Amino acid sequence: MPGAGDLVVAAPTLERDVNAAIVDASASLIVVLDRAGRIVRFNRACEEASGYAFAEVRGRVLWDVLIAPTEQEAARETFERGLAGEFARAHEDDWVRRDGGRRRIVWSNAAVLDAAGLPELIVGCGNDITERRQIELKLRESEERYALAMRGANDGLWDWDLKSDRLYLSARWKGMLGCGDAEIGESPDDWFARVHEEDLPRVRAAIAAHLSGATPHMEIEHRVRHRGGEWRWMLARGLAIRDAAGTPYRMAGSLTDITDRKSGEARLVREALLDSLTGLANRTLLCERIEHALERSRRDEALRFVVLFLDLDRFKIINDGLGHGVGDQLLCEFARRLTACVRPADTVARLGGDEFVILLEAVSDVADGARVATRIHALLRKPFELDGHEVFTTASIGIAPSSPKYRNVRDLLRDADSAMYRAKALGKSRHEMFDGAMNEQALEVLKLETDLRHAIERKEFLLHYQPIVSLADGSLRGFEALVRWRHPDRGMVSPAVFIPMMEETGLIVPLGTWVIGEACRQLRAWHGRFGRPLGMSVNVSGKQFAKGDLVAEVEAALRETEIPARCLTLEITESVMMVNAEESLRILCALRALGTGISVDDFGVGYSSLSQLHRFPIDALKIDRSFIQRIGGDERDAEIIRTIVTLAHNLKMGVTAEGIETPLQLERVRALGAEAGQGYLFAKPLAVADVEAMLVREADNAQTARLVG
Repeated sequence: MPGAGDLVVAAPTLERDVNAAIVDASASLIVVLDRAGRIVRFNRACEEASGYAFAEVRGRVLWDVLIAPTEQEAARETFERGLAGEFARAHEDDWVRRDGGRRRIVWSNAAVLDAAGLPELIVGCGNDITERRQIELKLRESEERYALAMRGANDGLWDWDLKSDRLYLSARWKGMLGCGDAEIGESPDDWFARVHEEDLPRVRAAIAAHLSGATPHMEIEHRVRHRGGEWRWMLARGLAIRDAAGTPYRMAGSLTDITDRKSGEARLVREALLDSLTGLANRTLLCERIEHALERSRRDEALRFVVLFLDLDRFKIINDGLGHGVGDQLLCEFARRLTACVRPADTVARLGGDEFVILLEAVSDVADGARVATRIHALLRKPFELDGHEVFTTASIGIAPSSPKYRNVRDLLRDADSAMYRAKALGKSRHEMFDGAMNEQALEVLKLETDLRHAIERKEFLLHYQPIVSLADGSLRGFEALVRWRHPDRGMVSPAVFIPMMEETGLIVPLGTWVIGEACRQLRAWHGRFGRPLGMSVNVSGKQFAKGDLVAEVEAALRETEIPARCLTLEITESVMMVNAEESLRILCALRALGTGISVDDFGVGYSSLSQLHRFPIDALKIDRSFIQRIGGDERDAEIIRTIVTLAHNLKMGVTAEGIETPLQLERVRALGAEAGQGYLFAKPLAVADVEAMLVREADNAQTARLVG
């Protein structure tokens, strides 16, 4: 193939050589073809792009050697149009390299040389744009990926040009706020104006900290107002781009809607710190707040606070009698009433069951606790309307004021609890302020409870028996079995001390089982020794009655001792019977089927429903001692007794008056129609030996009377 100098034959040799050197040195691809498309000149740039030496391609058709098979026909057609004077100013094709690789060539110019005496030659000038095309391809792919990521991302994107103070917000960013693309402009204020006023200072501070270089990136959670007016929680992230001097000129990032996550976190916080039933603070949150109050009080003793410990009175009866659903309603309504008694800054907490605590902070003096307790008592005078039931309840409240002596929450709650138990012991529905003596009492109670738990197994309990006599002739009808505790160190402990504790701990149930069995065994012994059909009355506690095993326990005791069932009378208070009337009726009917007697104890002082009374298989009513003790005073008390006796007789029931201590009381209850009585006028509760001595005397007196007669 002729060199570049061959294109101008008349030129001097030097000029030819210079032209050839220029062509070879050119960075552009220069190729010369004849009219058949054969290669007649091929510079070094072409050799590098194709991998072929000029000698290898000289005289060969360009498209047969270098053009990809799929593009050869198009290349030939382009060449032929060029010969006809229709060369395009620029076009591209692929060269297939000698090693099989490909290079993208762009032809920016082509011309036909037609000099006198020379064959027509076609000169093409182009460039290898393979790298540029690859860069463009990668850029296009990157842009497509970015666009796709923007469309598919759940996050909104933002790009802030700090120099022009223009803010680009993606469609997704705007869509998360319920806005269309045209509803939010390009000013940063279009973002910041929607941020919650409480969060805006933090957002601006976080951005400023990052732009100043104080933080490696910006990340902050804040609320943004949705187009619908509600607040949505967002997580904003951002990163600044800086120039060589470190000055930020651009900042970009994302916005993520975290409202659901925040709701979940709030739910977990509620579950961790709030009572699930009432929504009040739970023990954990209460203890944290009391601890903070203690810390503030240590720093400044003038920052006083008060803790109130509350327990609902008779909640167990309501819960068991009307069902746990009603019990839960009562707790929720009680919680609402407590909240209404205090300031928003105070804390009302439920510890569990029917125990509540109030933390009164920043009080002027400890009397504030008593004033709040008084308001609570007043609110509880109004009945609770629960699932069709009108329920009354009261609360026992213990008050513990802050003091430098308290080093931890536990001691403070302990003392408030002790004061509450003191209030309950003094008659309930009252409040008591803690004093140091209560600690000693609390420790004493704990020790007593421990001793009680061992008393049954150590056989420290015994029964005393109080005679029940006929008021008509004074003859002995039988006895009421009364439990006593002979403590190894304290001696005889009053039932008023240990019975309430046994009720509270549930120890009354196994004790009650023992009492029934022991009373039946003792009665059998007296039947065998004295041959008299004496009766035995045994008190049944509410827990023992509700436990469900009472019928089986009575049946077992009767079977073991073989005493006639009619000789055993079970005394049950009216309050216990009325807690769950239907279940009580079932149990009482089962006891009656065994043949036992049933008596209502303490009639007239508890929860009563005269409309229900006639349904129960009751043999007798026992008039409470409080009515008997007032005989001789207010005549209305005598009328109450008369009414009870009349009611009992109309229902075919007997009447026993308890607590008779004077001849006047005996005379009046006999005149009012009571058939039986018991009390100190006849005898105090007696030990077994004393009962037997009395029975011996009666037997001797009866024998003497027969002999004299």
